Amino acid sequence: MDTTEDFSPYRADGKLYGFVCVVTAHGAASIYACDKTASSDTYKTLVEQVGEESPNSKIIPYPFNVAKEHETLVLIAYSLVQDEVLNAFGRLDVWVCSSGLLGPPSIEATTPDDLQKCFEAHSLAPFFALKYVPAAMAKLTQRGTYPNAAPKTQKYGSIIVISSVASVHGGCWGPCYTMTSHAALGVVKAGVATLKGTGVRINCISPGQIDVGVDLQGFPPASLQNPEVQRMTIGLERAGKTQEVARVAGFLASGFSSYVNGANIIVDGGASVMNPLTVPI
Repeated sequence: MDTTEDFSPYRADGKLYGFVCVVTAHGAASIYACDKTASSDTYKTLVEQVGEESPNSKIIPYPFNVAKEHETLVLIAYSLVQDEVLNAFGRLDVWVCSSGLLGPPSIEATTPDDLQKCFEAHSLAPFFALKYVPAAMAKLTQRGTYPNAAPKTQKYGSIIVISSVASVHGGCWGPCYTMTSHAALGVVKAGVATLKGTGVRINCISPGQIDVGVDLQGFPPASLQNPEVQRMTIGLERAGKTQEVARVAGFLASGFSSYVNGANIIVDGGASVMNPLTVPI
């Protein structure tokens, strides 16, 4: 693979110039922001912020159920008649799986249906990406006419699975969450060999205690939302911010990570090193 010629954004500044991405990225030509109830109103703030910072980047709210195979095929371009991304932009470069579901906090409260729903949210979405995204990322194209357009003359792409430190540790969440987070990381590990020869990389991000504005009352790590506990158990003495996870996703999408494949990047402020059995998310 040539990483010097026409390999935007595998260039010195690492930006995603010309890329078509599902979810979020800075400097991309197009970003599909997906959710079951996605609409212009849902992502109004995101659309406005990106419009101010990167006027040539287009945010496209897209209603999408990650557990539905047909919807995945329609979105990522398995059928050239039905595809959304390739018909609109002729290329796909980055796919981020970031869905998640907590599930019940105890084994007594967990039903097979609970487990199935968690598997769908955590590992079925990455499985669909691994199975169908590489073919779309292999599509080459000349420079388009839309803003930030760039040619694509080589096969490449990045699949990013956002999971949790529960992907490698047990005891910090309920059984559903832990089992299915491990399964999500399993998709990444299986994906490396599966993707050989495609030019597509697959990696995982496992965040720790991130402040997402959700009260964890009733779950094992609820105490770690206390600032005093955070100072005692987290190396950086605070919870992380969502932007700090997003920046790691940007790194894995960009050329700065062109030789990173099959990795699981822990983003927890050092907490799992200090307290491997008490760290959430």
